Amino acid sequence: MIRGKFIAFEGGEGAGKSTQARLLAEALRARGQACVITREPGGTPGAEAIRTLLLGTEGEGWHPRAEALLFAAARSDHVERLILPALERGEWVICDRFVDSSRAYQGGGSGLSDAEVLDLHRIGSGGLLPDLTLLIEVSPTVVAERLALRDGDNADRIGGRDATYHAAVAAAFGRFAAAEPERFARISGDSSAEAVHRAVMTSLESLL
Repeated sequence: MIRGKFIAFEGGEGAGKSTQARLLAEALRARGQACVITREPGGTPGAEAIRTLLLGTEGEGWHPRAEALLFAAARSDHVERLILPALERGEWVICDRFVDSSRAYQGGGSGLSDAEVLDLHRIGSGGLLPDLTLLIEVSPTVVAERLALRDGDNADRIGGRDATYHAAVAAAFGRFAAAEPERFARISGDSSAEAVHRAVMTSLESLL
């Protein structure tokens, strides 16, 4: 059986990743391709439980190293129980965030080194990387408008961090994409969902 393809959507808060993951899944299924749509942290019961611990706003939160360990643990369960089995069945896996989010948020935003985050990923998930990472980049003004509509005053623990933190996250994503152009496709997310989806499909042409 031909191994499936692994696609990850990355980007900051309000980039439209979840919408684009859904639209891609619909497009693939219309072509007769079996696919799984999932998210991080989450995707399995254990990883979803860790998601609640990470994103809930009760208590004082986690030290950056503890936060990175929790993300790595959730990802390890996700990879072993959902992602790898689906790929081995020949299905496409479409994931809303993967390891590059840990690199950008716990690394670029919270100050861990990229090597530390990647070491955790190597130990927990065998260093698995997507076949293609779609980085959706949105201007700060558009992000602010979208988050005001989506979250109001109810942002999760990480989404509610300050603008300096999120700027560092965006810069980190940009560095990763520039360093690995063969794995990343950079897509402007400022336009309509339909226009962004067309750009996503164009980026995937070599894999379809």
